[in-house]
Amino acid sequence: QLQASGGGLVEAGGSLRLSCTASGNSFRGNIMGWFRQPPGKTRDLVAFITTGGTTNYADSVKGRFTISRDNAKNTVSLQMTNLKHEDTAVYYCNAILAGTTPRFPWGQGTQVTVSS
Repeated sequence: QLQASGGGLVEAGGSLRLSCTASGNSFRGNIMGWFRQPPGKTRDLVAFITTGGTTNYADSVKGRFTISRDNAKNTVSLQMTNLKHEDTAVYYCNAILAGTTPRFPWGQGTQVTVSS
């Protein structure tokens, strides 16, 4: 099970920190990623982190978002800074099967709204 939290309403230029709690089987040994789905658009991968801590980001968030994981607590976080209106979306976490394909059924997302 995957549950994201920490979203909210923030002004452009502001920051938010998202957290995701995963059950052991959903987290352990998996590459973990944050996805987002803006209104009327597809759900896309924005960042992922390997079990060893290697990270990768979509160009649109590179330099502004930082993904991290706590393997002892089965949590993955997304620190978002210098938020832009186009970051407005529902954010989800999931393990990654391959490429950008999620591994497990989607859990609860968290809404991030950036006012311009």
